[in-house]
Amino acid sequence: MTVATLSDLDALARSLAGERHDAYSRRALERAFDEYASRQRPTLAEVRIASDGKEYAHLPALLMDPDARFATGEITLPSPPTGSSAWRFLVPFERMVFAADGSVELTPVDGGAPVRGIARTLLREHYQVRSQADEARGASGGARVELKGLRGTTAEAVAACRSEQIVPLGVALLLYLPEERIRYEFDLVRTVLLPDPRAGRLPPSRRTRRSARLAWALDQYLARSDLSQLGARCLEVLVESPGLTSVELSHVFGGVRELVDSTLQGLVQRRLVSFDPRTGLYRARLEAFQPEGPRSRTEPGGPPSDPALRTSVQELIAAADARSTCPLCGKPLPPGPKAILCPDCAALVGPA
Repeated sequence: MTVATLSDLDALARSLAGERHDAYSRRALERAFDEYASRQRPTLAEVRIASDGKEYAHLPALLMDPDARFATGEITLPSPPTGSSAWRFLVPFERMVFAADGSVELTPVDGGAPVRGIARTLLREHYQVRSQADEARGASGGARVELKGLRGTTAEAVAACRSEQIVPLGVALLLYLPEERIRYEFDLVRTVLLPDPRAGRLPPSRRTRRSARLAWALDQYLARSDLSQLGARCLEVLVESPGLTSVELSHVFGGVRELVDSTLQGLVQRRLVSFDPRTGLYRARLEAFQPEGPRSRTEPGGPPSDPALRTSVQELIAAADARSTCPLCGKPLPPGPKAILCPDCAALVGPA
């Protein structure tokens, strides 16, 4: 296991921001590093990173190399676990190969045929360089240094870290497969793949599989939102479940129940989650992630809205949308707005 030390991260921040990484910024980086280390999760597998044919000890080393773009790259697990219990909620793999167009090939652990998908990145925990002058300017009402959001291909993520002077500590790699989206989380300090937080704490039967299309809508929302780390993680788990209690979520994330309760109430106030006081279940409001956004009220003159019923209907729509097929040839319809026929059949029927 190759660990990025605080000295490595300090050198990265200095290479990205120069003199802006002053004594104030160094102390802030040290605090962020210590806080992140105190929340370390168990390790699933050690990771090796290669960019454009060159291997790096860890991501900070890659970011400090001006020639490293990650236009193509590879993530390899030298000793991937073979037990199915270790990979709960994930697809076991031994290598990911990234192409310049943002696609990825996932090589299964069992030696099967590679699985092709689309890979995107979502920044988790990080430190963004802020000098004492930046902090004073923001406190006095001046322009603040804002994080624009880090999400896109691996090459775009690397470029964004450099342009926005971000020292990444953890990142989620979102792999969109034909039927679903898999979320892999990496600890960039220890250079390891992390198990899903639900593994060993929530039975697989409590997971509801969502289509890649719905997952894409959720991930887009999270990328541009200002939710806390715990809020985002709770929302991700709730979207992939039929409903969970605050006790179950506290067990999943290993935190204080009062903190989870407060986070869930914040999600309810944002109309992202509904709460059923009869059962104590929190359910994600799937319509909140659709392009039209959450509805603030029922239509005038219409019946009162039932959050549980609305969520159930949205789940049925999402499931039907993911499995819709052409009635003539039986082929799955492509993602996006649905037509009645697939493009091939529509071309044949159109002239007639």
